[in-house]
Amino acid sequence: MLKVGIIGVGTVGTSVVNILKDNADIISARAGVDIVVKSGVVKNLSKDRGLSIPLTDNVDDILNDDEIDVVVELMGGVEEAFEVVKKALRSGKAVVTANKALLAYHRYELEDIAKDIAFEYEASVAGGIPIINALRDGLSANHIESIMGIMNGTCNYMMSKMMNEGVDYDKILQEAQDLGYAEADPTFDVGGFDAAHKLLILASIAYGIDAKPEDILIEGIQNISQEDIAFAKEFGYVIKLLGIAKKEKEEVELRVHACLIKKDQMIAKIDGVMNGISVVGDKVGETLYYGPGAGGDATASAVVANIIDIARSGKSRPMLGFDKPLEGELKLKATEDIESKYYLRINVSDKTGVLARIAKIFEDNNISVETMLQRPALNSSANLLISTHTAVEKDIQNMIKEIALLDFVNSTPVMIRIV
Repeated sequence: MLKVGIIGVGTVGTSVVNILKDNADIISARAGVDIVVKSGVVKNLSKDRGLSIPLTDNVDDILNDDEIDVVVELMGGVEEAFEVVKKALRSGKAVVTANKALLAYHRYELEDIAKDIAFEYEASVAGGIPIINALRDGLSANHIESIMGIMNGTCNYMMSKMMNEGVDYDKILQEAQDLGYAEADPTFDVGGFDAAHKLLILASIAYGIDAKPEDILIEGIQNISQEDIAFAKEFGYVIKLLGIAKKEKEEVELRVHACLIKKDQMIAKIDGVMNGISVVGDKVGETLYYGPGAGGDATASAVVANIIDIARSGKSRPMLGFDKPLEGELKLKATEDIESKYYLRINVSDKTGVLARIAKIFEDNNISVETMLQRPALNSSANLLISTHTAVEKDIQNMIKEIALLDFVNSTPVMIRIV
């Protein structure tokens, strides 16, 4: 029998308990042993969770219990969770976590501590989609050329509604909050940070690269308007928040931001709260992984799958997928050196000479215009909607700063990268 302790019996933790009970027959058959939850940790013991397992509000009751084989960490947060997981590993207990923020900051430290102790984290990226195992095991014969994914269901839901139904950002954000897709403070989701944590985990498995959120380009969807969506539709694009990892020679670029992508791409067709991740390997080509990226049962399904893996082997695979250092260590590409095509929306006063002055700034910054549209806007102003040929990030950023200072420009230009 394998005994489990769950730290954080909230939505996902409750689903883990219920899945282990409801599907005990098939889980036992696949694991080779019975798996039972011995106890769980909660903050509020007075809240009725409808569970029959013993509950405590003291983490040490699980960490110091010699009968518990596997600690499931679902408490969230970073530093407190880090201390709890370290104690569990140092006491010889296997660990399963769904905590993407913890891994975004401490995955390499935890790998050093875990060594041969099982440490699994499938549920930390894309909920019920088995993307961790796909990268770490199924695609292990490949050099990974790129990863591109919709990794945040809240943003994908919002962008799908804005694209398909013409809903404004503020209205759809409120709807997402009312439905429970977005928090009261939605910054973690709509600002791109949730997706960035997940991208960093995948990049470690694919490229052996140790980067923190502060090291990479992270932008959200807060500035996207229906003017941008109209441009996208006119030129055959959709707008998605994507996490992108791409290897070029000895460098890896990592970035999270809104993207204009051609509507006929497979990933462009993923709507609503669903997640989808495209992985390109040098031998296998492109593979696409699709499914629910959040939710109690979907995330718990991945947690339980990891517990079954531990029951079968009793020993960890290489946590981040490498049994020895990767030859020819890859480096993180500087954000300012990233190259892309770009779309810009510039709100200007509708007067003569505007286009000539803006065109000169484009030229001075080595940026070539591919398309330009002018659309009327409020208060005798106009929106210039411009797409560029491939340019360098630092040139685009310098140009935006220069344009924002012009006396006829009414607000900071909005920029979206084109993939």
